[in-house]
Amino acid sequence: MSKRLIRDALNIPSSEITSESVYKQRRRLMQAALSAAVLPAFAFPSFARAAGYEIPDDLPRYPGPVWLRQKLASAVRNAELSVSDELAPYYHAITHNNFYEFGTDKRDPVRYAQKFKTDPWKVEISGEVAKPGNYNLEDILAPHALEDRVYRLRCVEAWSMVIPWLGFPLAELIKRFEPTSKAKYVQFTTILDKEQMSEQRSSFGTIDWPYVEGLRMDEAMNPLTLMAVGMYGNALPPQNGAPLRLVVPWKYGFKSIKSIVRIHFSETMPETSWNITAPKEYGFYANVNPAVDHPRWSQATERRLPSSLLSPNIVDTLPFNGYADQVAHLYKGMDLSKWF
Repeated sequence: MSKRLIRDALNIPSSEITSESVYKQRRRLMQAALSAAVLPAFAFPSFARAAGYEIPDDLPRYPGPVWLRQKLASAVRNAELSVSDELAPYYHAITHNNFYEFGTDKRDPVRYAQKFKTDPWKVEISGEVAKPGNYNLEDILAPHALEDRVYRLRCVEAWSMVIPWLGFPLAELIKRFEPTSKAKYVQFTTILDKEQMSEQRSSFGTIDWPYVEGLRMDEAMNPLTLMAVGMYGNALPPQNGAPLRLVVPWKYGFKSIKSIVRIHFSETMPETSWNITAPKEYGFYANVNPAVDHPRWSQATERRLPSSLLSPNIVDTLPFNGYADQVAHLYKGMDLSKWF
């Protein structure tokens, strides 16, 4: 078994319940009955601590800065663009993350990001736009009403979750800054802060920081593409990309860049972090495609969290993560095995 598979297995919580309240009750019952069961030591947070994870059983909600709270509270569910799949429990969504700036283990972000400072926050708008500049996050959000949207999130590593995000369409933001006719692509950049993000100081990392992602303009303008500032009714936790992240639900999760500080409009396709690091494994488009395997594993199925070794929740992966009706037209005539 590869080191990657072993690491992923060690980070799979054992509950199979997807309702958060029911999940917590079930977890307490199973802990009480542990003496009669044969379960791996990493099955529950209390035993994860013995393995050095130090993850609290009941992590707090993240209310966000005072100026954002009323906007979060007034968000309205967009039923038309939300899926009806059962939500991942909040605990799973905030403790199983890829945020390599804080570590490569799935539990590293929740362990090491709690003191990450996200207020105040500025976003630079640059490139082929009529209104470039450095904007406070308050000013970025001010004219936009937030929506609550339930999206599937599919990781390139073949696990997935269903998460309720709070955000607004990226298209609305783009229109405000008036891209020129030369703006064909949108590039996003994560904050570079070596004092707060330990992996950015590492001499052994594989990514050339800061983390960069990009979309073609028509992808960025699609109604599904979301700028998120919250999840589960509250502000984004630091480990989930606070205070501002992208959510592109038909693409693999690494395209949904976290903690954005720069949005740049360009005429040419931007170089992106994972595509630079391993171009044969991570294409620019990164559309979810069960017919195109990753070089090291199949993409035909996924492990929908919560899942466990004893009770795996394996589902078939859908083209474009189930959003083909809304986005397939963007790639008409393209060879998606070549432009992966």
